[in-house]
Amino acid sequence: MGVNAAERPLIAERWWAPLGLLAVLLLALWAYWPGLKGPFLFDDFGTLPKLGEFGPVRSWAVFWRYLTAGGGDPAGRPVALLSFLIDARNWPAPPWPFKLTNLVLQLANGTLLAALLWRLGRVLEPAGTRAARAAVLGAALWMLHPLMVSTTLYVVQREAMLAAFFVLLGLLAYTRGRRLLLQGRNAAGIAWALLGLVGCTLLATLSKANGALLPVLALALEATVYARQPLDGRSRKQWRALLWICAALPALLLLAYLLWVGARVALYPPEVRRWTEVQRLLTEPRALWDYLGLLWLPRPFSTGLFNDAFAVSRSLWRPADTLPALLGIVALGVLGWRWRVTRPVLALAILFYFAGMAMESTTIPLELYFEHRNYLPAMTMFWPLAWWLADLRRWRGLRGTLALGLPVLLALLTLQRAVLWGHADQQALYWAAINPHSPRAQAYAAQFEAANGQPQDAERRLLPLLRAHPDQVQLAFNLLNVQCRLGGVRPAAAQAARTAMFSMRDPGTLLTSWFARAIAVARSGRCPGFTLPLLQGLVQAGLENPHLRDNDGRQQDLHYLAGSVLLAEGHAHAALAALAEALGYDIRPGFAAAAAAELASAGHPRLGLALLDAYAQVAHEAAPPAFGMAMVHAWVLRLQDYWPRELARLRGALERAAAARDDRAATSAAAP
Repeated sequence: MGVNAAERPLIAERWWAPLGLLAVLLLALWAYWPGLKGPFLFDDFGTLPKLGEFGPVRSWAVFWRYLTAGGGDPAGRPVALLSFLIDARNWPAPPWPFKLTNLVLQLANGTLLAALLWRLGRVLEPAGTRAARAAVLGAALWMLHPLMVSTTLYVVQREAMLAAFFVLLGLLAYTRGRRLLLQGRNAAGIAWALLGLVGCTLLATLSKANGALLPVLALALEATVYARQPLDGRSRKQWRALLWICAALPALLLLAYLLWVGARVALYPPEVRRWTEVQRLLTEPRALWDYLGLLWLPRPFSTGLFNDAFAVSRSLWRPADTLPALLGIVALGVLGWRWRVTRPVLALAILFYFAGMAMESTTIPLELYFEHRNYLPAMTMFWPLAWWLADLRRWRGLRGTLALGLPVLLALLTLQRAVLWGHADQQALYWAAINPHSPRAQAYAAQFEAANGQPQDAERRLLPLLRAHPDQVQLAFNLLNVQCRLGGVRPAAAQAARTAMFSMRDPGTLLTSWFARAIAVARSGRCPGFTLPLLQGLVQAGLENPHLRDNDGRQQDLHYLAGSVLLAEGHAHAALAALAEALGYDIRPGFAAAAAAELASAGHPRLGLALLDAYAQVAHEAAPPAFGMAMVHAWVLRLQDYWPRELARLRGALERAAAARDDRAATSAAAP
């Protein structure tokens, strides 16, 4: 039997679109593959060690402790934590499996995006193959874009990728529900829409908080593409009720939350930031324009993960592009709204992007700039271009050439960036070159130079930047490390480190991680000038730091470090006092156990018992866990009787060690 002319486009769509998508997936796999051999980076070490925090995840008890131990936002991101078990059940672990899973997720998201764009295209043009061509091309331009490398090959950003995955599933369920309502299958349509707007929003939010934007993104679809496909009668009433309850109301609640956070941060600005809330709001339009420049003028390399040198807008005129950027963003948003009916594809790209940026680029006091924030918002960014190229009625040759050439060009750019991500030393040096004013980038590069036998180069890199940024403790610490390799710490470097400790903002976990190694080096005596009194002076400078005075977490770290240094110097009772004082800033059984174990490992089990006794006396004063997953985690630990058992086990071990120590002392005293 022959195929009539009306059926040919449908057959072409049925076969050529999947084959085209398969080719794009293989191209993406080829482009990303060299980056899989890269190392873990930065925030990876803040999240992935939870895999071993309670021991190997090989029992249900450990599983529930691990799954509820997440941070980052109140929801705890348990879905992302669950996904890491695909790659490892303990820590440390090799990075390759984690990066491979991220790449598979990137390919899955590209496939889901193609399906979503195809459904939206069929609304605008029900007949023909343009929708399929535009869907595959639009997904390809997003999937192969080099800007997505800093999400896909950065293991911890699986949180953002999973949130996008469930957002795409939710929007697909939402669009299916709408189509079923058009067919008169109201119950099934409402069920699918509820699955998307409620179920997938929950899963997306449990991956990362910006997954809560799914209802807002659904409203963007409704205001643009689906404005051309109105519902009638009872279906319209049911759909409007559904949208109000499951999309508009959550969107309004989210807006209220962002306004509340903004007001709270404006009234009580965090000391850890170098800007105010007003300055952040002035800066973000400039960041958005920078993102758009990276998206529409792709390049093989960018600033990567180091954006601490991004200029803060101090006023509408400082820098000079602040006001134009703000007005430009407002104008673009107005155009997106005005074009929602006449140019729905273009309007969707604009509104979807701004809606996707609503959390991370407005009032929540996060870092000013990160490339991975574009991952979800940019998903419909290239659909207008793909829609235009998919119209082969005019300029067929030019459009066909661009449709084939642009994905290949993006794949080549992505390949170059992935190769860089696969070589940690080259990556560090390149990021330092492209971010000359970033203390983080320079400190990172100096670490590699020192480790590769180039301490002189590392010192030359650090000295001028430390003079320009005397409050950057990471630069000061790296300079101390480098000078140890050069023969010894000089007085100027020691003074620079004290200045940095006194003037730094929140250093995060850098203090405890660096001092743990530094104390061992100081005790060994193998680095002249790098002594325990030097470390004691650094800790004292930190305790006098006015920016950290009201930061209980950092105060606990500093008093803990003071105790560790005193213990290394042989002042055990003074160390006990410092550790007990540290405990008072955040009364936690985990801290008490770690400090008691440290005292015991230094040969003072009875002082370890004294610290456990001190904890027992103040345990009832511990602050309740924060709202969210922290409360669930505390409940799990109580249900398992975890800390009472662990502390009892530790107490028993310390008592046995103390008794053995007493026996040895008695035997020694009785010996002639």
